[in-house]
Formats: sequence, C-alpha cells, structure tokens
Amino acid sequence: MDTLLLKQDLDRAYGLDLGDAATTEVLEALLAEKVNALIQSDFGVLMQLLYRIDVNEKKLRTLLEENTGEDAGRLIARLIMQRQWQKIESRRQYRSDKKEDASDGEERW
Repeated sequence: MDTLLLKQDLDRAYGLDLGDAATTEVLEALLAEKVNALIQSDFGVLMQLLYRIDVNEKKLRTLLEENTGEDAGRLIARLIMQRQWQKIESRRQYRSDKKEDASDGEERW
C-alpha cells in the first residue's frame, strides 16, 4: 500500500488534512484521531463521511461488535483506508484497461 498516495487521495477527496504520514501506521493513527474527534463532536458528519467513502455498513457494525474493547476510531480508520485503497486500485485497473483498448487501433464508443 502506497501510504503517500493513500494520504493524498484521502486529503484531496474528503478534505481530511492528515498532515505528514510517512508510514501506514502513522496514517492510521492520524485518521483515527480525526474519526474519534468526529465521534465526540459531530457524529452526523462522520456518518456522511463514511457514506461518501462507501464503507460497508454491515462490515462496520460487525467489526465494532466483535471488537468492543478496541478503539473505535482506529477500527473505523482501518476500514476507511481499506476502502479508499480499493478505489485507488480500481482506478488503476480501469486506466490500464482503457490504455489497452485504445492501443488496439479500434475506436471505442
């Protein structure tokens, strides 16, 4: 997982301003801080963010129920990072598919 790319994508797409995150662990910790702050101050904004990121609600509920003693912010941060990384990989795949289609000489509609 390219930490810098993931951080930039989260910052750009959702305005999270995650600062300097050199490693995945640091990025997760910074994101967990943001999530915990939203849990405490504006839960509605957190729900909107999770909806925009497209975090699976059932997966989130199950994870929180199975890990009641753990930091909810960190658990949610992991899910956010996983989902955003899936999106990045999907965009990469889509771009490489389009390049292959364009290189075969046929015009695509």
